[in-house]
Amino acid sequence: MLQLIETICFENGILHRIPLHQERMMRARSHFFKCTDTIYLAEILEIPEILKGNKVKCRVSYSRTIDEIEYENYVPKEIEKLQCVYDDSISYDHKLKNRDALRLLLDKRGTAQEVIIVKNGWITDASYANVVLRKKNKWYTPEFPLLPGTRRAQYLDNGILSVAQIRPSDLCQYDELRLINAMLSMEESATIPIDHILL
Repeated sequence: MLQLIETICFENGILHRIPLHQERMMRARSHFFKCTDTIYLAEILEIPEILKGNKVKCRVSYSRTIDEIEYENYVPKEIEKLQCVYDDSISYDHKLKNRDALRLLLDKRGTAQEVIIVKNGWITDASYANVVLRKKNKWYTPEFPLLPGTRRAQYLDNGILSVAQIRPSDLCQYDELRLINAMLSMEESATIPIDHILL
């Protein structure tokens, strides 16, 4: 059976961006299963006491109903170098549990720790995160992500990010790149120099 996931950040006693995760889960359940009922994430997530002082990754696997909920301490990946990989047929517009297509692209990273996926000539995402780039004192994110993340949406709503159409050849116009996702903010993300991106 097809399964989807939501990854939700618990930190400082707060479940972050619950309305955005809720909305995305409702859209996916409606799209794949024609469900019209609402599952309230805030009511079903119970952080184990032993983890409450930490930054916790809450991973909700679901289909028509909730299939599994997992909790673990969050440990960010160490990323120093990125490899651009090119795939015009990749599709990941819903947060599916099956990530085989993304793993195949990640296998092409060579000496880098992570990939930047290029589709139809445009930079989209890394295999597990959205991309943000700084030009002077302004931050941008690709207009065509594979999966628009909840933190990306929050930053756009708050005016912290602007969208831009970005090709690999445009990267030289930017000063640095960072990766963001539900667990990783711009402030926490490691700075990746543009010359550490392999085209």
